[in-house]
Amino acid sequence: MTQVDFYILNEDSTNTLLNTACRIAEKAMKQQQHIYVNAQSEVQARNLDDLLWTFSQGSFVPHRLVETGDAQGAAEPVLIGFGDDPKNENWQLIINLADVVPEFFSRYERMIEIIDANLERRAQGRERYRFYKERGYQPNTHNI
Repeated sequence: MTQVDFYILNEDSTNTLLNTACRIAEKAMKQQQHIYVNAQSEVQARNLDDLLWTFSQGSFVPHRLVETGDAQGAAEPVLIGFGDDPKNENWQLIINLADVVPEFFSRYERMIEIIDANLERRAQGRERYRFYKERGYQPNTHNI
């Protein structure tokens, strides 16, 4: 069963949200994991794509944007998409930045939800938390 973790941020900032996703992706990549970042929109996916090049001086996180089904056989350890199933096989981690639970999350060993202090995004995060609980998952929460 997929391990579900909620990372709760105390700031209401899209920048903080994306920077946290970058740090998590970098850490997981260093642990030889393959990561899919499920963005809310194409704009957010492109912003994250740009940020992964610059978020930390001296770091390098090989990544790319993917279209639907474009992830099979990907060499990069981090893929960024939005909305549709990437159809990647045997990937360990999904970072969800969207306001809904992706239908394909259960194929991953671990699901990370990042929630900032924005009231609307907090409410959506609570809905996703209930979704997991109702289906027998035991979400962990981490205050950052």
